Amino acid sequence: MASETAQSEAPGARACPAALWRRIAALIYDVFPLIGLWMITAFAYLFALGGHYDPARPEWGTRLGLQLTLLVVTASYFVISWARIGQTIGMRAWKLKLLRNDGARVGVLPATARFFLAPLLLAMAGIGFWWALFDPQKRTLHDRVCGTVMVRISR
Repeated sequence: MASETAQSEAPGARACPAALWRRIAALIYDVFPLIGLWMITAFAYLFALGGHYDPARPEWGTRLGLQLTLLVVTASYFVISWARIGQTIGMRAWKLKLLRNDGARVGVLPATARFFLAPLLLAMAGIGFWWALFDPQKRTLHDRVCGTVMVRISR
């Protein structure tokens, strides 16, 4: 049974490399649950400040604290999803899964590195994602660096 599970999760078993357009579609889909998480987080953050927040002129420390809190929430969404089940909500909808090169689940450290590396490479004229168009395995540059592969699963 264990070998059957590992075999079905291997990139070549019943899965093929994910196309770039599918990855982008899943990422767009993931914005919607993130908006909800951001709203709840911002409400909780501002509620915790009590009545000491002026939205017309927020202090730089308050604004920076909120931005860092939202970054932690966003990172947690992706890292926990990738490390626990290999999929975010958007990836489930588009039948994508993130695996290590050997087909095993992605650990917390590679998932965290991937989360912070992807936007950095995107900011550099999207080079991290353009890489997938020329890579034989359709892997992005951040997938190559982190030792991961995004596959399309068939169920």
